[in-house]
Amino acid sequence: MEPALHLDIIDGTATVRIANPAKRNAMTTGMWRALPGLLERCAADPAVRVLVLTGEGDTFCAGADISSLTDGGESSRDLAVAAEEALAAFPKPTVAAVRGYCVGGGCQLAAACDLRFAAEGASFGVTPARLGIVYAASSTRRLVDLVGPSTAKYLLFSAELIDTERALRTGLVDEVWPADALDKRVAEFARVLGSRSLLTQVAAKEFAAAEGAARWEHWAAEARASGEAAEGAAAFLERRAPRFAWRVPGTSGFAETTDTA
Repeated sequence: MEPALHLDIIDGTATVRIANPAKRNAMTTGMWRALPGLLERCAADPAVRVLVLTGEGDTFCAGADISSLTDGGESSRDLAVAAEEALAAFPKPTVAAVRGYCVGGGCQLAAACDLRFAAEGASFGVTPARLGIVYAASSTRRLVDLVGPSTAKYLLFSAELIDTERALRTGLVDEVWPADALDKRVAEFARVLGSRSLLTQVAAKEFAAAEGAARWEHWAAEARASGEAAEGAAAFLERRAPRFAWRVPGTSGFAETTDTA
């Protein structure tokens, strides 16, 4: 199997699958380059409500494919940061579904997702110290925001792997499930997210970023014009599922699809 990113869009959930099984789903230069385009396509599709990032088989991603590094690794590192930033900026909810190794660039991608659900036995590590690489400032800041400065320093200084128990305790992951239950739980949770108000989710995601608070007036006006709150209240009183209609402005529809990049 050639290294690739596979995209499936089914029932409102876009699943991006990292596939390079010969190298534990390590990301090649081409895969780093392809990810922002796949994310842009999903962001523009109003049928997509949730994005799930996962790996082929029993591994999430073992990092960057070292054999694909060029120009001393600078090109690949720049592409990795660009892909991470595109994932962090994705406007809709994102969930990393993690099995096996989630290391280096793989952990970088998982940390850029909004939530991380892991299978028991998964391993996490941030490993630039093994290669003498300076971890990007934006990636370091994101890791610190997620797990706190002490755990971030432990991971960055030592390049040691931690298990799911410690990852859960430090906030690196949100839920841990038996390996055979992970897919069902992620699919179930994606359906829950897809049933909620996208307006609420997009605004909350923006506010959670430090720079998002300045956009309060924009989102307050968007909420007033959307009718989402009235629909939510009516659905509650009528004991029915709400029909939230707000979508990200400027999106256009795509059919359910399976694609490879």
